[in-house]
Amino acid sequence: MEEIIGTLTIKDTEDMERSVVLLVDDNEDILDFISDDLEEKYHVLQARNGIEALEILQREIVQLIISDVMMPEMDGFEFCAKVKSTLEFSHIPVILLTAKNSLQSKIEGLELGADAYVEKPFSPEFLQVQISSLIKNRNKIKEYFASSPLLHLKSIAYSKADELFLEKLQDTINKNISNQELDVEHLAEKMNMSRPTLYRKIKSISNLSPNELINLARLKKAAELLNEGVLKIYEISEMVGYSSQSHFGRNFAKQFGMSPTDYVNNKIADKKKG
Repeated sequence: MEEIIGTLTIKDTEDMERSVVLLVDDNEDILDFISDDLEEKYHVLQARNGIEALEILQREIVQLIISDVMMPEMDGFEFCAKVKSTLEFSHIPVILLTAKNSLQSKIEGLELGADAYVEKPFSPEFLQVQISSLIKNRNKIKEYFASSPLLHLKSIAYSKADELFLEKLQDTINKNISNQELDVEHLAEKMNMSRPTLYRKIKSISNLSPNELINLARLKKAAELLNEGVLKIYEISEMVGYSSQSHFGRNFAKQFGMSPTDYVNNKIADKKKG
């Protein structure tokens, strides 16, 4: 019998945690072959060409794309260029599959922003390692960002486009940080993006919902102010949009593993050592 967690089974929670991989290939046999190999570890979506794949990206949160190069309608190079130049998708790593083994073909793919290149025929184990490595590296960066009080939001950017988006997002949150009502609706309006688009982009790039990211931005701003050592904790709590110091303290400790008071004392101790 499956153990129940609330209303979810363990299998449900595992499905929710599995990374989503989008396969793009016009060859049905290759789609099935790769899908069968990956489905144990990943949730796999399939598209027959670049146009179909872009439609899927508009409605799904995808962690990684594997695309063939030679396809009708829109080939892999054009599709990769579209993904990497579109703000909504530019952070998603792309692995290109191709029978072309010329150096020029590889250079073209990498210049368009592809993160890895795998030649056909390929070893399924090799493809698995490439996927795992790209996803793990992204997740490590996201986890390090979330646990580091003074790390700027743009540290999780994977491209210049992402960096500009995250700087604008951080700036927008900071300008409205004392507003306790700041939420995804306000943020989407101020960023001139639809709510679903903003949600997908933030969730995919940070592993956080927009509201979780807003809360984390509040706590990081608080850490910055605590680090300066000028204001009292209750003043900072109010400045970053918390209704009470105790609520702020609980959230800060949960996120960074120490209370605001301990954080300040550690910083004072470090300065004395220095």
